[in-house]
Amino acid sequence: METHGDQFTALWDAHRAYLVDLAFRMLGDIAEAEDVAQEAFLRLSRTPADELNNVRGWLTVVTGRLCLDLMGSARARREQPGDPELLNSVVSPGVDPADRVTLDDHVQSALAIVLQRLNPPERVAFILHDVFALPFEEIAAILGRPAGTCRQLARRARTKITGATAAPTIAAADRAVVSADPVIDQATASTHRAVLDRFIAACSGGDLNALLTVLAPDAWGSATFVAGSLPTPEDTHGATAVASNLLSYFGSGATLVSHPAPATVGVLAYHNRVLYGMLVLTMRGDRVAGIEAIVDPTIPMA
Repeated sequence: METHGDQFTALWDAHRAYLVDLAFRMLGDIAEAEDVAQEAFLRLSRTPADELNNVRGWLTVVTGRLCLDLMGSARARREQPGDPELLNSVVSPGVDPADRVTLDDHVQSALAIVLQRLNPPERVAFILHDVFALPFEEIAAILGRPAGTCRQLARRARTKITGATAAPTIAAADRAVVSADPVIDQATASTHRAVLDRFIAACSGGDLNALLTVLAPDAWGSATFVAGSLPTPEDTHGATAVASNLLSYFGSGATLVSHPAPATVGVLAYHNRVLYGMLVLTMRGDRVAGIEAIVDPTIPMA
């Protein structure tokens, strides 16, 4: 392929965060998501450049198919999503149980909604359309089914998720449900998705200028340290101060993925495949107006 050296690096920088996020939403496992993204780029490097009209679209199709293969494997079928061991290493053993619930259970309940309630085709159709705004015609190419069937799969997934959020085991913060009518708020959801993509790319790339274009000028930020080893810092006000703090904790070296709870604009932060933080974003139009962060400062970032 003609995308060696600097050109391939540019493609990696431009699309990796998106692919890891996409794969994580389908698989619920950061290690597998990163591996899938790596494999997608490996296949990209072996593909003639003249066969690619849309690199991101091509990578999306490949990633979707790789996730489907993984979900259908014997190993994937044996795994139990929502296993407490998935997140037990998030905080130190001495953490107050209330703090552990704040981070672990919130994430596990969201993962359980997507991973336990949906079969692989439903998961792919729902995530690609409702979360990443891909048209059903493109999803059909990934699933190998007619567009009408893919539309039905997404609708069925929506119904299952709505029922799951009504269950008493789901945390109150996750009770916001996806509308039964996908047309409602579709423009808002697409805007939030675009902002979230830019936010994740800017943070994980350590790009202060790009981050400032995503934040509202009067943005605010608050943080809670779950391990209790540091005092709760004062709230931060103003885009420059918020961006600087964000890059201190969630900049280069972090892997960021969008939070999978329905109707929640949030981000999970991993380092060396260990979950150490969660961000809940308050949106105002096409900007991030506020950020509430939960961070475990005991996870080494170096």
